[in-house]
Amino acid sequence: MSASYDLVIRGGTVVTASDTVRADVAVSGESVVAVGKDLPAGAREIDATGRLVMPGGVDPHCHIEQMTAAGLVNADTFETATVSAAFGGTTTVIPFAAQHVGLNLRQVVADYKALAARGAVVDYALHMIIADATPETVASDIPAMVEAEGIGSIKMFMTYDRLKVDDERFLDVLLAARQSGALVCVHAENHGMISWMSRKLVEKGFVAPKYHAMSHPRLAETEAFTRLIAMSELIDQPIMIFHVSTAEGAAVIREARGRGVKVFAETCPHYLILTAEDVDLPGLEGAKRMFSPPARSASDHGALWRALGLGDLQVVSSDHAPFRFDETGKLRAGPSATFKQIGNGMPGLESRLPLMFDAMVSQGGMGLQKFVELTATNPARIYNLARKGSIAVGGDADIAIWDPDCSVTFSDATVRDAAGYTPYPGRTVRGWPQTVLVRGTTVIADGVLAVKPGFGRYLPRAGGEAARPTGHLVREVDPHRNFGATLL
Repeated sequence: MSASYDLVIRGGTVVTASDTVRADVAVSGESVVAVGKDLPAGAREIDATGRLVMPGGVDPHCHIEQMTAAGLVNADTFETATVSAAFGGTTTVIPFAAQHVGLNLRQVVADYKALAARGAVVDYALHMIIADATPETVASDIPAMVEAEGIGSIKMFMTYDRLKVDDERFLDVLLAARQSGALVCVHAENHGMISWMSRKLVEKGFVAPKYHAMSHPRLAETEAFTRLIAMSELIDQPIMIFHVSTAEGAAVIREARGRGVKVFAETCPHYLILTAEDVDLPGLEGAKRMFSPPARSASDHGALWRALGLGDLQVVSSDHAPFRFDETGKLRAGPSATFKQIGNGMPGLESRLPLMFDAMVSQGGMGLQKFVELTATNPARIYNLARKGSIAVGGDADIAIWDPDCSVTFSDATVRDAAGYTPYPGRTVRGWPQTVLVRGTTVIADGVLAVKPGFGRYLPRAGGEAARPTGHLVREVDPHRNFGATLL
């Protein structure tokens, strides 16, 4: 008798955001076609006894093969980044097509798509970074990128000299996103506060990496969140706030969501694990843990975990931004670099899921279903990747089979991305994916990569439900209450 399915993953514990159940999973072609007990035989079978069968992770915030505004290029190519993602159990990534000032957005998108097509070993979508909100970009390029290229999300910065978009242009982009059906994602910090603090610290000789944390005041986050949310309300345009780092920032988001503003938000493992004191290392070693916003305090860890539990924050992303710890990366300005001259960001694609599994499951923090929700299901739902993020009949067979008892200690020798170091040396986690499938194809098995560069597939998408305006207009833009002025 011929096999009923192409593949059966047999005898494991299947975990989704809503259920945990002992079951088999059957795959035909690229899709999950059955979940149940004692399924008929497959042409190929994987014994998952004693293992957890979970959806592959969706990492919606990572920088891959991207040049910064300062001309520094990430250490990773799409190949090295996505290989490291796959080894860590992530099967879908959403990196950025980064427009810098003076660049044509359409050409930027074409260039990034070509790089990804050559190298990616997992599936990928794209965000578009808007740094040059010219009339052409706003009126023509954004709608074209959403409709023709399937890029359903835009990122903007409220800080960094060559990236920040001023409030008036910011509103223009919010309106263009509203009209195009795209979600707007934002790095929200008060630029003036950061620039002023940085200048004062450097002038007085406080230049070591540990002072990077001091140069980004907590108030810079809360002020920017408040201003961003106000602009979002004015346009009635949903937003995603990236990398929330403070208790106060989470509270601003909670208040806004409580009164009906459509705002989503994420945090990252390093905001749940590291503190500013962890950057206080000899020489320039602290540069390995420099990222923005910076690590805060242990009390913020608790507040952010509570915000994740309450649903005020819905996603844990990596914000993978790898630079080598040498003259090609973080230390391009030399061995006497100030914190202002050091490459900003750190690797995280491979470590995101194991760190969160250890914290949420092995240490008993929140449990398996919440782990899947925050790292796979919610990112797929928010970013309109309907076939990703769960184990469900009809969905893509993106599956990670975890050994919950496998212990791994992070070291520079174990990393698979191109940064060449881990920010968590000596940290041991319990739980690691052993087999990883993308669309039913085994990508990782027993520590070996099983596909070639270019296997990953581009995922065009619209903004989806998350990007849909609420319809609740403030008076000044509501034609029923503003004397008939139609503005949106």
